[in-house]
Amino acid sequence: MGRAVTIAACALNQWALDFEGNLERIFRSIDIAKHRGARYRLGPELEICGYGCSDHYYESDTLLHSFQVLAKLLESPATQDIICDVGMPVLHRNIRYNCRVIFLNKKILLIRPKISLANAGNYRELRWFTPWNKARHVEEYFLPRIIQEVTGQETVPFGDAVLATKDTCLGAEICEELWAPNSPHIEMGLDGVEIFTNSSGSHHVLRKAHTRVDLVNSATAKNGGIYVLANQKGCDGDRLYYDGCAMISMNGETVAQGSQFSLDDVEVLVATLDLEDVRSYRAEISSRNLAASKVNPYPRVKVNFALSCSDDVAVPSCMPIQWRHHSPEEEISLGPACWLWDYLRRSKQAGFLLPLSGGIDSSATACIVYSMCHQVCLAVRNGNADVLADARRIVNDETYIPEEPREFCKRIFTTCYMASENSSQDTCNRAKLLAEQIGSYHINLNIDAAVKAIVGIFSMVTGRTPCFSVYGGSSRENLALQNVQARVRMVLAYLFAQLTLWTRGMPGGLLVLGSANVDESLRGYLTKYDCSSADINPIGGISKADLKNFIQYCIENFQLTALRSIMSAPPTAELEPLVDGQVAQTDEADMGMTYAELSIYGKLRKIAKAGPYSMFCKLISMWKEICTPREVASKVKHFFRMYSINRHKMTTLTPSYHAENYSPDDNRFDLRPFLYNTAWSWQFRCIDKQVNAL
Repeated sequence: MGRAVTIAACALNQWALDFEGNLERIFRSIDIAKHRGARYRLGPELEICGYGCSDHYYESDTLLHSFQVLAKLLESPATQDIICDVGMPVLHRNIRYNCRVIFLNKKILLIRPKISLANAGNYRELRWFTPWNKARHVEEYFLPRIIQEVTGQETVPFGDAVLATKDTCLGAEICEELWAPNSPHIEMGLDGVEIFTNSSGSHHVLRKAHTRVDLVNSATAKNGGIYVLANQKGCDGDRLYYDGCAMISMNGETVAQGSQFSLDDVEVLVATLDLEDVRSYRAEISSRNLAASKVNPYPRVKVNFALSCSDDVAVPSCMPIQWRHHSPEEEISLGPACWLWDYLRRSKQAGFLLPLSGGIDSSATACIVYSMCHQVCLAVRNGNADVLADARRIVNDETYIPEEPREFCKRIFTTCYMASENSSQDTCNRAKLLAEQIGSYHINLNIDAAVKAIVGIFSMVTGRTPCFSVYGGSSRENLALQNVQARVRMVLAYLFAQLTLWTRGMPGGLLVLGSANVDESLRGYLTKYDCSSADINPIGGISKADLKNFIQYCIENFQLTALRSIMSAPPTAELEPLVDGQVAQTDEADMGMTYAELSIYGKLRKIAKAGPYSMFCKLISMWKEICTPREVASKVKHFFRMYSINRHKMTTLTPSYHAENYSPDDNRFDLRPFLYNTAWSWQFRCIDKQVNAL
């Protein structure tokens, strides 16, 4: 009797609409799975076309090319003698479904449509797909001719069914279904399904991995069974980074763990497990067995194939392991670094340019690029031929081998300190020292001539010359003069990004990196179209508090001692005149709130769904030891005024790595108006009434 089954879960760095590249990576994963003895290969969600196709799902081309790729897979000898489970969109009776297509030896066994669609936060699946609402129901799907010619089948089963092989029973879930309160694995397990598969397109958020791991392990803790999760990895064309973490669990315990952050385009996790362990685990759970005796059965698709061998008694099984979680600082070091690498190589640019101010935010961005260089050198050292080929193409040298992070950084990373008459020597020195320690190509320049020229044009046209407030100017003049400096820096950043390599006799251009953190964006503490306007921003979804902890991590792990003075300096924009050569302007004084308070406001506004009144009610309890109700009311009103006045800036926010669930990203995550009645008269009156009552 066969007992030991060998199964493979794949984490693939698929790219939206890259059908050729996606096919190659799928083939590679199948080859690896077969070589390691697997009899079932599971890939990530919508892996054929790539998860992030968005409105391209509406196009018939996307469906056509997906079927063309499927035909290539079906007819290839590489897919023989292994059950392959791939993801693609399918049109059934004029309705688009997000599907798994499961096939064996040139025959499609089942097309299983997704039942619960992800439609919150960054996900909009209901925009493109319809959930399959016919539980335990199967229909005939008429295959397109391109597939019929390969399989010889005219129709195949389409719907909510499970596979019955010669030795076990398998049921599929797709991503969100694991997170749903009525996950299919519950009823499937009661109906005798022993192996659950889940193909995911799950993105990275700081401190999220443990939730996914807990859900997978709990799926089989109560009901017994084997749970196999495959996930997309990498940047497939937008703000999200899919973080792999393929895993295999049995009876509530993890038995195999894939990497969360890696530059490997293809990662295959293989485990051999004993089916008798599932059966004996279930045997003693009487409550489960009573429920199972009354369950409504699933349609079973019979498969004349076994996942085990008849003489496998001596085959060793995988044992439980302890899941190793990354700290938030490690996640910041690795996740955005991998995202940057994908963006760099896929955009076919020659590197990055960063306006380096000597403050925490731009320094953290520089450290993430340096971490990326570390990851590239490590991958090459470990024999990753894809990374080596990409690195050679980026630096335009077919013989180049990236061996040392600082040396690679010098080739692909340019930092630029843009001084003005309001900049201190301290920040200039900090930026220069950090650039030396990470190895970037560093430029010092002064923007005063450009600023004076622009203000001079204004003065010539109007006959008026604006002044800073310290010289008697109004607040309007003061702000306008600060904004001119900030916007000049953005223009110069793009000029240097386009032409710096030209001046060095090197081909290509540079991607401009932004460095506004999530808290500043929420408050709107940035100039519209200043250096926060860039091509991409690796820290735009990360809080100031987390960035400070990350800086400390870099001091300890990368030995970047220049960061010590950056950590100790108060954050400042350095846009107002110095006083006795010293910085007088600070971020928190300008904002009228601390970064710690901003994080709290952000979480309450987005995650707790709190408007002004609800936020006030929550904070009078949270801050009762440090603030009176009247002080809390004043803080809440100030935040919402500033937030609503500046919300229009979010419409032009640089595409940022999504890392926090209170991100104000206006693109699709945080959908709000950008023209508010900033008086909030009704809401603030409710707060005042409550303050008076208290």
